[in-house]
Amino acid sequence: MSEGKILENGFDGDKDISDHSINKVDPGKPASLTWKRKLNGEGCVPSVFTLTFQEKFHMAPIGIRLWQHIREQATKRRRVFIDPFAKRYITSSHGVPLGGIGAGSIGRSYKGEFQRWFLFHDQVVKSIPVYCAQQILNWSRVRQEKVCLTNIMCINRENAVSGIGSWDWNLKGNSSTYHALYPRAWTEYEGEPDPELKIICRQISPVIPDNYRESSFPVSAFTFTLFNTGKTTADVTLLFTWANSVGGVSEFSGHHYNSKIMMKDGVHGVLLHHMTADGQPPVTFAIAAQETDGVRISECPSFLISGNSQGITAKEMWQEIKEHGSFEYLKSNEASTSSEQGSSIGAAIAASLTVPSDAVRNVTFSLAWDCPEVKFLGGKTYHRCYTKFYGTNGDAAASMAHDAIVEHSHWESQIEAWQRPILEDKRFPEWYPVTLFNELYYLNSGGTIWTDGSSPVHSLESIGGRKFSLDRSQLGLRSIIDVPHQNDTATDILGRITSILEQIHTPIASSSALGTNLLREGEENIGQFLYLEGIEYHMWNTYDVHFYASFALVMLFPKLQLSIQRDFAAAVMMHDPSKMKLLHDGQWVPRKVLGAVPHDIGLDDPWFEVNAYFLYNTDRWKDLNPKFVLQVYRDVVATGDKNFAQAVWPSVYVAMAYMDQFDKDGDGMIENEGFPDQTYDTWSVSGVSAYSGGLWVAALQAASALAREVGDKGSEDYFWHKFLKAKVAYQKLWNGSYFNYDNSGSRTSSSIQADQLAGQWYARACGLLPIVDEDKARSTLEKVYNYNVLKVKDEKRGAVNGMLPDGRVDMSSMQSREIWSGVTYAVAATMIHEGLEDMAFRTASGIYEAAWSEEGLGYSFQTPEAWNIDDQYRSLVYMRPLAIWAMQWALSRPKPPMQEPKPEVNEGSVRIHHAGFSKVARLLKMPEDQGSRSILHAMFDYTCNRLLI
Repeated sequence: MSEGKILENGFDGDKDISDHSINKVDPGKPASLTWKRKLNGEGCVPSVFTLTFQEKFHMAPIGIRLWQHIREQATKRRRVFIDPFAKRYITSSHGVPLGGIGAGSIGRSYKGEFQRWFLFHDQVVKSIPVYCAQQILNWSRVRQEKVCLTNIMCINRENAVSGIGSWDWNLKGNSSTYHALYPRAWTEYEGEPDPELKIICRQISPVIPDNYRESSFPVSAFTFTLFNTGKTTADVTLLFTWANSVGGVSEFSGHHYNSKIMMKDGVHGVLLHHMTADGQPPVTFAIAAQETDGVRISECPSFLISGNSQGITAKEMWQEIKEHGSFEYLKSNEASTSSEQGSSIGAAIAASLTVPSDAVRNVTFSLAWDCPEVKFLGGKTYHRCYTKFYGTNGDAAASMAHDAIVEHSHWESQIEAWQRPILEDKRFPEWYPVTLFNELYYLNSGGTIWTDGSSPVHSLESIGGRKFSLDRSQLGLRSIIDVPHQNDTATDILGRITSILEQIHTPIASSSALGTNLLREGEENIGQFLYLEGIEYHMWNTYDVHFYASFALVMLFPKLQLSIQRDFAAAVMMHDPSKMKLLHDGQWVPRKVLGAVPHDIGLDDPWFEVNAYFLYNTDRWKDLNPKFVLQVYRDVVATGDKNFAQAVWPSVYVAMAYMDQFDKDGDGMIENEGFPDQTYDTWSVSGVSAYSGGLWVAALQAASALAREVGDKGSEDYFWHKFLKAKVAYQKLWNGSYFNYDNSGSRTSSSIQADQLAGQWYARACGLLPIVDEDKARSTLEKVYNYNVLKVKDEKRGAVNGMLPDGRVDMSSMQSREIWSGVTYAVAATMIHEGLEDMAFRTASGIYEAAWSEEGLGYSFQTPEAWNIDDQYRSLVYMRPLAIWAMQWALSRPKPPMQEPKPEVNEGSVRIHHAGFSKVARLLKMPEDQGSRSILHAMFDYTCNRLLI
């Protein structure tokens, strides 16, 4: 397989969709299929989950320890991976967010509000709308008398904000429609504010598959298409206002200022310089528009929204537009003075034009923001990916806003070429392609960070108690970066500090999870990628969840997926003996041991301090290592990248050897240890299990196949031998119609788990042999469909995780009674691989009905991890629903040819290889006491289990 031959995502993987020959797209025409809402529509307000009495009783010790930990961390100004006690602002009106990938996110509702601001990685998402950020229309017609009206193009109910409360918030929205197809959105204003002036605003951000340049830009463009169907000329002014705010309290902290800027190609702009509070780096916004024949641009560089700063007020700015239709007569300085504490300022840019009768005109605005640094609490600072193209000085907002206006049509052509074939595929129900693309919102809104791939910049706080002297470093800054020779004391001192910090941290970096260390000479460093498990679950690249979500990355941005995989391959080889206290029993355990795949790549010091999760000891989880091996092999199949395969193969071998300690009876099958030691982390499992056991069987086959790819014949045969052995042991879970949850003999051992064929799913996705017979796979999926899907609200909610054989929902744990959106998509993908496409779409349609339909639960553009049978959600804006792309993977990739069974492996060869493998496994084995539980804790669990059943 040749490298790069994989993008089976709607366009030819060998075709360069950046080719400028692609047809131009009409921005005033929404895509053929979109997600739609009326602007005055009111969605269902999401209802948060509650615990049963038994669950509260069982989880009380964890809750107490977590509350204590949150208080301790707050005194240190550090974050925790989860805070269930925090209050959150919840709405159901979200739409397509702004910006590319990995440089911050600004949400926008279908009502026109700019909300859910997430510009800094270590702050709580700011969901409350900033109402001064608006798009506004002023127009007049010549009839018997001149009529002039102004209207804000946003539905607003809380507009009593000082200053902007005087604006005309008159839009009703009952005839206007919002269309969403990520990364684009269209708002059609029909019949208002002028019945003879139809307006369509198209919003676009440059999220383009296999594009690693523009896709990283923090920028969006808004093109207004105006259709004048009247018999008279219409004079129109479009106004774009923006608050000097990042969606938080720093809007009022003072010292912010705005300034006008004139760029090439007739692009006018205003820069809003925001001096962020709370130790965050500064941000510069740019709003811009292009002056063309017939379109005049004017600016109001600053107006006062509230407070006592100098300058014109929001009301005066508004009156200027209503009276003159532009800012050409505005008496204002070119640059504003800095805002005072307690005051809030904004800026506006106006585009004025005349639209003749029966004519069409277009006007484009853009928004960009520049915050080049990502500083973690651990003391390390990284630069975002877009700085490779615009620099790290924080002065790029204007250039990006300019480029968005010039290039947005080309972006749209590329996006259209990607999306159109999927939209036009008649195999799919209409809801599917729309949901497929809109679930990608998480690549922007999931707290994503995309670095430039360079080493972090260290601060003095990150060196701990180590001694050093600047006299030891005479290198100066010129040896680190290319700086012209100059007699500059500051430059010399900065160079000495940078040099000595790099020397101090070099040994630490070599023992980190920085996957860039695995790149060979000449290989491209695409940067490193982080995204949160969820905006309520603060852990980067949570791996058991990424296992589901990764299909989106490997299909659309495979280089980012390989970057994540290299990081985890490096992490497998890490050993961090520093202790952390577990929430579930209070024991102290090493943060991460050699050979274990970490749960996540960290929080406050990612790549250097992994495993922010400490509810349980994930070194003993049974799904993480198999998931790593399966993803690696799938990615090799997908990309054909042999260098990647060679680089990560040692980590794969170590990860497999590490798991040997969990095969207690030597039958080739790993056993779960009686606690939630897998992704379902409140649902205990014991002995051989359908979920973890199936993943293990599939991983053994994947390890054998990967060994073949890298030319390790001995390992290929050995892992194949172990695969055949484990496969036999796994079949013992078969009960005639499906695979039992586990073989512990407990009252829930026969529970019908929706996700029981996860190993079969990945084996099929990788083109490997199935781990169970086809008739058993089909029987199992039919059972899941008939019980877990059909018996829950007439298949309108997805697949409940656990169902008892008598048709009752498994109530043994919080998660067994939940429906997981991402897992339902994965089950549907499994059905597609087994030739059950109709069943797959009916199963997955429950997620659409619950999350995306107008009659649903209000989860659009914030798909949660879960909801229960009472329609209560848990964890909005979550990673796992990206698994819908696993369905597209199953639908778009050619069916692999039938594989011939491999001949029996020579026993002598197996014995020879087993000796070496066993030595490695013994060295990786953890002390037994790390997995043991106290007698008191075991009795507590036993009592709770008796109460729950």
